[in-house]
Amino acid sequence: MREITAEGLSVKEAVQSALKELHATENEVEITVIDEGKKGFLGLFGSKPARVKAVKRPNPAEEAHRFLMDVVRNMGVDATVEMKQDGKNVTFQIEGEKVALLIGKRGQTLNSLQYLTQLAANRHANHYLNITVDAENYRSRRKETLIQLAHKLAHQAIRTRKEVPLEPMPSYERKIIHAALVSQQHKIKTYSVGEEPHRHLVIAPK
Repeated sequence: MREITAEGLSVKEAVQSALKELHATENEVEITVIDEGKKGFLGLFGSKPARVKAVKRPNPAEEAHRFLMDVVRNMGVDATVEMKQDGKNVTFQIEGEKVALLIGKRGQTLNSLQYLTQLAANRHANHYLNITVDAENYRSRRKETLIQLAHKLAHQAIRTRKEVPLEPMPSYERKIIHAALVSQQHKIKTYSVGEEPHRHLVIAPK
């Protein structure tokens, strides 16, 4: 966060001066009036300028980017973190050596990084940001694996006429399974069981 103090003949003028120096709009800045000023006799003698304190709020996506880069560096991984923002959706793509350390078993470490980065992004945000943290396109590879697994286990449930429980997964991965089996809703149903972080999906024949 950047903080400055600005002066002007009026509070409004002092605010405009602060915004100009910070290269910001009023929505991006928090203003505190220190002194409303005094016009003085005939507008000349004994006048006192208005003073305001202006604090530029951090860009939530940039804050999250900085946070994630610091975490990656502290984990001893030499990597770059590329940020892409599309409205409220922000994706961080990590590339470099030893990236497997950041992914972890079945993406557990990556999911933790994503959760922490989400918290960092929305700590000062006016609008909620949806954060995705990926490493060397692990998310897309994992999605393909989950879709294949979904069809395989759905076939098993239909063939054996028994429910098939899956391992615990984060909610967005459970949604991938649900979506993959929408076309088979006349044969099977899917539902979630348990509490986070052990909540898991069950595929059951109809």
